Amino acid sequence: MTALTLPDIAAQASQQSLPLEWVGMCGIALPLRLDQQILHGTADAGVNLSDGTSRGIHMSRLYLALAVFKDAPLSVPLIRRVLRQFLGSHEGLSTRAQLTLRFDVLLERAALVSSESGFKRYPVVIDARLEDEMFHVELNAEVIYSSTCPCSAALARQLIQQQFLTDFGNRNLTHEQVLSWLGSAQGIVATPHSQRSTAKLRVRLKQGCDQLPTLEVIDQAEAALGTAVQTAVKRADEQAFALANGQNLMFCEDAARRLNLALQQVPSVAGFQLRVEHAESLHAHDAVAQSHWNW
Repeated sequence: MTALTLPDIAAQASQQSLPLEWVGMCGIALPLRLDQQILHGTADAGVNLSDGTSRGIHMSRLYLALAVFKDAPLSVPLIRRVLRQFLGSHEGLSTRAQLTLRFDVLLERAALVSSESGFKRYPVVIDARLEDEMFHVELNAEVIYSSTCPCSAALARQLIQQQFLTDFGNRNLTHEQVLSWLGSAQGIVATPHSQRSTAKLRVRLKQGCDQLPTLEVIDQAEAALGTAVQTAVKRADEQAFALANGQNLMFCEDAARRLNLALQQVPSVAGFQLRVEHAESLHAHDAVAQSHWNW
């Protein structure tokens, strides 16, 4: 009995001759290796269909090309290699290949004062594109931090001053009396408000960069902001965090400017966009600032 050839419907001619900008798959489960960690990631893989007369692409070829991520450390050359394979497997059909990788990086962070430590999650997205040998890579990362409102801090200080005048007027006080008052709930009648805030960073890498500067971008951002959220803490760490917030007052505009200057110092970064969102505790809306460099 003669074996029948399996039909290849995608290879048939399209009933309507029309090129497509992007065709592929989204949300492909994928293991990724980064700095000796094995991460659970997802991939969006696709190409354009520049040959409008063809009905479709070979999606299975894109899927199989992703298998290299299972064994090789994630790097810029590896991503470029995969994109070239996308195009090589669609010669005559496609001229542009695109790949998006999404994953969370887990970093162990030490407490501010004590010996405690814990893990923090940083969402990361890699966007890459290859067209006419023009290779383009972007790294997206999110950093969460605390921000204390400078205006709120000033208003709180004024209320404390007013309470001091109410309680003591022009009386002469001893050092012990002042110290006791400062440590009481009656004395510190107001506190400034702070909010959990998010920095969303999108950086474009320089040509010739081989390693993804994921950790460097995150570390630079946290250092510039000064009040990254903590993991495991003791009371001494919580007090140190309160001190850091009190000495590190910032509006969203301040945070955006700090990050702009800090990211310019990362050697592998060719340009960037950034957005900071302060989830207001005073208002029901957020305070937002955006900035960019060489974009």
